[in-house]
Amino acid sequence: NFITRFSALCLRKNKMQQRHQSSRRPAVPLGSRILTDPSKVFEHNMWDHMQWSQEEEQRAKDKAAENSLVKVQLEDQDKYEREASKYWNEFYKTHKNNFFKDRNWLFLEFPEILPEKKREQLKAEEESSEPIKIKSTSSFLHKDFPGTFEKGKECWGNHYGEDSTFVQGQVYSKKQAKCVARNPQGKDCREKVGKLESFPGSGAAYRVLEVGCGAGNSVFPILKVLCNAPGTFLYCCDFASGAVDLVKSHSSYNSAWCFAFVHDVCDDALPYPFPDEILDVILLVFVLSAIHPDRMQRVVNRLAKLLKPGGMLLFRDYGRYDMSQLRFKKGHCLSENFYVRGDGTRVYFFTKDEVYSMFSLAGLTEVQNLVDRRLQVNRKKEVKMQRVWIQSKFQKPL
Repeated sequence: NFITRFSALCLRKNKMQQRHQSSRRPAVPLGSRILTDPSKVFEHNMWDHMQWSQEEEQRAKDKAAENSLVKVQLEDQDKYEREASKYWNEFYKTHKNNFFKDRNWLFLEFPEILPEKKREQLKAEEESSEPIKIKSTSSFLHKDFPGTFEKGKECWGNHYGEDSTFVQGQVYSKKQAKCVARNPQGKDCREKVGKLESFPGSGAAYRVLEVGCGAGNSVFPILKVLCNAPGTFLYCCDFASGAVDLVKSHSSYNSAWCFAFVHDVCDDALPYPFPDEILDVILLVFVLSAIHPDRMQRVVNRLAKLLKPGGMLLFRDYGRYDMSQLRFKKGHCLSENFYVRGDGTRVYFFTKDEVYSMFSLAGLTEVQNLVDRRLQVNRKKEVKMQRVWIQSKFQKPL
């Protein structure tokens, strides 16, 4: 019995050592796993930069043409447009934050999310093969910010300075805060000391907006890094109020450096909670495809106005003939390359030329615009799936 227990302990120790060693190895960058030997296709879950043969391309076109023969009735199409937020709210009510995985790949594909100094720091850490140490935000956040807030002083000081505090939803210096605390309704006092913040994140030097934040699968990986980057602020919005509620109720959500709000990007008359031309980055990942094609250009035009000169719009979405397009059955097609899922949510499949046209018409300049073809593999079932995404980076001219 003693020998058995000792052997089990040794085995456990060896596994822990192996796990520790593997955690120190730098992750394999996306886009670098190339399938050169077809016999090894089931050795990994994903292969990058796949080239389609003419036969594969034609089969995909034929399949898409076949499943588009029967269109959804016009009255039902109107219903899906009118009640789009209802279907997405039901989606998040059902799945909460368990459907999508956290997008930890964002910084490899879109390092522009981070300020330049933070980018250089992470790159240096990766090259040194040292594990990137990112503090878990849940370990020091204090959601209610009572007074000068005892937990999270490091991130707070990084964003607004050690001589700042948070009172009644606004940022003040400690001297100003004392005045407001003594006389919360005192107009003269407020005018005398003045507020440092007139809108969420106005005190930041680097601002990021994620459009269509969902349950926060991009928000929280970004926050884990941004909280250590001085002077940064993250906005995130979704037109499904249930999704925004999930973000705000998350243990890592903190209004000191993040502001989540409900917003319908298709409503041009709806103001944003910040001025135009203040954003350094807009993240638009798997969002535009859920919008009716006739409304996409106006959405992109409006978002472009939010960027400051030199700001970047980072885009990733479904590409034409992706596996998920070919899997639709007849009767789910709304219009060409635009479909409705069984839960009432919709999806469009882009070409890179369409993406280029949209963002160029909005006055943005192409930095990157590519078709990302990958082979996704279910090793257990030995099933191969062709995935197609469009990945783009467009910049507002200086």
